[in-house]
Amino acid sequence: MAVGAARFEEWFTSAQATRVMVAACRAAGLDCRDAELIRLGENALFRLASVPVVVRVARGEEWLRTARNEVAVSRWLAKEGFPAARIVEDLEQPLLAEGHPVTFWHLIEEGDRKATYGELGGILRDLHSLTLPAGLELPSFDPFGKQDLRLERAVIPEDDRVFLRKRWRELRDKFKELRFETPKGPVHGDAHVQNLMVDDQDQVVLIDFEAFCFDHPEWDLMVTAVEHHSLGWQTDEQYSEFVGAYGRDLYDWHGYETLRGLQEFGMTTWLMQNVQEDERTAAEYRRRIVGLRNDDGPRDWRPW
Repeated sequence: MAVGAARFEEWFTSAQATRVMVAACRAAGLDCRDAELIRLGENALFRLASVPVVVRVARGEEWLRTARNEVAVSRWLAKEGFPAARIVEDLEQPLLAEGHPVTFWHLIEEGDRKATYGELGGILRDLHSLTLPAGLELPSFDPFGKQDLRLERAVIPEDDRVFLRKRWRELRDKFKELRFETPKGPVHGDAHVQNLMVDDQDQVVLIDFEAFCFDHPEWDLMVTAVEHHSLGWQTDEQYSEFVGAYGRDLYDWHGYETLRGLQEFGMTTWLMQNVQEDERTAAEYRRRIVGLRNDDGPRDWRPW
């Protein structure tokens, strides 16, 4: 279902996302008064005040196929009884509003604690053990799929753009040489601990299926491995809990350095998309681009 004419902006702002959310809710018959923007990242997430629903607005029509995959993955995981975010089933999904795919999700009522790294390792172990059903076609993991649009549209200095395009080409060459020994299976694609929520029944719930794919499990392990070994975002104890629950430390794998480069590049260009929102975001982007320019230097990046 499409609402309004498609528009392709040079960047995606919170104001633009709000306009799209209003149009989508109107089409879906939902009251969006007093809706709250809870996150602007790869997507914009709004919490409705009228009903326990989260509205997810993607950056442009080019992400329509991705949104369809998210809906299909949510339905499959629900049938499996896997603890994961659930779409609102009685609404058409996804809805295209003003050129932006929009999906509607049941609000997860949060408990009073955050998920642990041990719980992240355990839920990834369980996810990777699942078998995709016939008819669910998922893409391979593509660490480069969004980068061209990000580099084209981002409001950054031109010398940064030149450097990032050069680094992108270097990473593509390294990626071509990467060899995996593990079988392919369901992969979350963005498996950091912030993509786990603990609900008010103390159940750990997996969220955000935008990068969900069928590929090697290393793509899920690289996120926490890089956050620990390169960025120092977890204590040794926290990382040991993650490794113990999953059963593997990716740092020991020959392809770790390549995946580290890909992960840090993606973390930088993801944040780069929102530098026009506020100075805090712009400052963190500058911190990360400095780090990318010095492979062996310290990473004083901050979690976002």
